[in-house]
Amino acid sequence: MNERAQLLLSIADDELIIGWRDSEWTGIAPTLEEDVAFSSIAQNEIGHARALYELAATELGSDADALAFDRAPEEYRCAQLVELHLLEWAHTIARRYLYEEADRVRLGALKESADSELAGVAAKIDREEVYHRMHAELWAARLRDESRFREAVEELWPYALGVLPQELRPELARRTGLSVDSTQAIERGTHTPELAELWQEMTEVRRSIPGAQW
Repeated sequence: MNERAQLLLSIADDELIIGWRDSEWTGIAPTLEEDVAFSSIAQNEIGHARALYELAATELGSDADALAFDRAPEEYRCAQLVELHLLEWAHTIARRYLYEEADRVRLGALKESADSELAGVAAKIDREEVYHRMHAELWAARLRDESRFREAVEELWPYALGVLPQELRPELARRTGLSVDSTQAIERGTHTPELAELWQEMTEVRRSIPGAQW
């Protein structure tokens, strides 16, 4: 698999899995407004994943649905940050805040890519991420003085670093006010047990009738 396809799959897998994780708040968010917000964000993230899978599919002779759902859990390239099954609000907001900041840095770099097709998709996704960032920033500001939120950010920071390649991590640290040097990043390449559990759920219908056209 070439480097471009690996990059596309890494980002697409991040977006797909964080979208599924966000969707888990549908019906149980602390307010109706947050129920709607998380549902909308989840749909957007999964839509971004599809656009990236479609680019990767042209490289790999596959299709977007097959890349999203037909690989084994260990074949996914997502960062562990998005895999975690978080059902506590402070941790969920901490992840959303850290992921959005990491994604902002990543998309900023991709928009400067010499690959015009990838740069164009990154620019489109970046425009659609504005609402996500505003939502995360507002909640982070609201919870900033809460010890549970601060502890959650510190706990998830090593996972957040693993979203980005090493050369982009200093910019993430600058944006969040956290430190790269004192933290060991949890790198891509291994997965949490939560990913396999989520994979069973999100591929159940597709696996029920192998080869079906949906």
